[in-house]
Amino acid sequence: MAGAATHQAATALVSTPQPRPTDSDLEAISHMAPQQQAERLLELAIRRPDPSLSLIRRNFPSWRGHLEESDRLFRLVLDALDSDDPRVRVAAVEIDLAANNLGNSPESVEKLQQQIQSGTEERFMALWRLGSLGNRGVEPAEAFRTLKLYAHSRNQEVRFWAVEGLAMLGTDAAMNALLDILAHDPAPQIRQRAANGLSKAGLLTGKQRLTAVPQLLNLLDDDALDEATQNLIGTTLEAITGASFGKNAGAWRDWWAHHDSRETHSSRPSGLSLA
Repeated sequence: MAGAATHQAATALVSTPQPRPTDSDLEAISHMAPQQQAERLLELAIRRPDPSLSLIRRNFPSWRGHLEESDRLFRLVLDALDSDDPRVRVAAVEIDLAANNLGNSPESVEKLQQQIQSGTEERFMALWRLGSLGNRGVEPAEAFRTLKLYAHSRNQEVRFWAVEGLAMLGTDAAMNALLDILAHDPAPQIRQRAANGLSKAGLLTGKQRLTAVPQLLNLLDDDALDEATQNLIGTTLEAITGASFGKNAGAWRDWWAHHDSRETHSSRPSGLSLA
């Protein structure tokens, strides 16, 4: 969901080798206020997940009620959500929810629902955070119902953020909704965000993304879809699998037939955790 500059910055942080935090660094962090601890440890986790994630896990309970959504923290959350390490993405979600006083309770869902229904600009981030909260196990069925409803809004910006929320929700039902949006939403930008949610963004697991391949292959065979959408489906398949067949449906099906996906089909996808 971050812009190009944010994505480039996050890529540089992830791909460039970084030194481990020293004992003196960690000692200094331990004396910081909760806000500064959260920001510094999330920054370190983006660069080098261990041991920063274990410290986030240990300190997180004491941060609740003491974090605010500062510009710096929100930028770090966006950078962390571009990480290739799912543990870093989950840490970012947990910290963002805490900074917005959204605990693991039905009251938090109700708070977000009120923001979504308000008609103000706060509804956009509320849709995104509703997906995050559902991913953490707080009324995921209700989160899905709301996000799917708003994913069909006449307002394109509302649809955009509902799609982002579905990607953050990361359930099988959310994945199927993203596939439908990829094929049928009238706006190219929304179809692109659905593809991004299926291929790399949000909190779908790697196993879940692979289980989307057969449905993507069916879409690739759908002559009713325009060329731009077919190309988008091809790039989504490439991002998920690492194979490169463009929109050649026959080549994709041959590859998939010989691909060892037994584990994917026999195992139930598991959710992401901070551990």
